[in-house]
Amino acid sequence: MISFLGPILAVVFGVTIVLLYRKSKPLNLKLFLAFSGAFLLSTTIFELLPQVYSHLETKRIGVFIMGGILLQILLEFYSKGAEHGHLHHDDSKDRFPWFLFISLGIHAFFEGFPLKDHHTIIIGVIIHKIPIAILITTFLLKSKLPKFQVVLFLIVFTLMTPLGSLAAEYLSISPNVFYSVNAVVVGMFFHISTIILFESSEGHHFNLNKILMIISAVVLAYFI
Repeated sequence: MISFLGPILAVVFGVTIVLLYRKSKPLNLKLFLAFSGAFLLSTTIFELLPQVYSHLETKRIGVFIMGGILLQILLEFYSKGAEHGHLHHDDSKDRFPWFLFISLGIHAFFEGFPLKDHHTIIIGVIIHKIPIAILITTFLLKSKLPKFQVVLFLIVFTLMTPLGSLAAEYLSISPNVFYSVNAVVVGMFFHISTIILFESSEGHHFNLNKILMIISAVVLAYFI
C-alpha cells in the first residue's frame, strides 16, 4: 500500500507547502535537493542495482542501464530538467506545457515500476518527489494557465508513479522484462541523482552544508 500512497502523499505535501507559503520568501530547496539526490542514488546502489545484477546477464544489464540514462536525457530535452529541479518560469508562456507534461508523466510512470519490491526505494522516490512537486507547483501557479489545467497537470503527475507500481504488480510481465525495466530505471535514477548533486550548489562548488547533507543521506539510506 505504501508504494501506491507514498508518492501521492509526497506530491500532496509539496503542493501544500507551496499553497501555504507562496506569498512568503521563496523556499531554498538546494540542500533538500542535494539530500534527495544523494538518498536516491544511495538507495539505487544499495538495493535496486544488486537486484537487477542477480537476475540478468551482466552485459545486458549494462545496456539497459545506459538505455535508461539516454532515455532520461531525451526526456529532459523536453522537460528542461524538471526532474532534477532545473525548471524556470517564462511569463510569456500561456499554452499548456505538453512536452513537460508528457516527459514528467513518462518519468514518473517508470519510477513507480520497482516500488513494489523495494521499501527503501519507495522512501527515496518520496523524498525525491517532494522538492520536485514544490518546483512544478510553483511553476504552474506562476504561469498564465487556467486553473483547471493546473489542477489536471498536478493530478496526472501525482497518479503516474502509482500507475507504474500498479502495472508492475498486476500486469502479466515476465521476470526478464520486469528486471530489464528496473535496470532502465537504475539508469534514469543514476542520471537524475548525479545531476542533482552537481547542480544543487552555485558554480558547482561543494560547501560544508551540502557535504553534510550528502553524507547524512548516504548513511540514512544504508541503515534503513
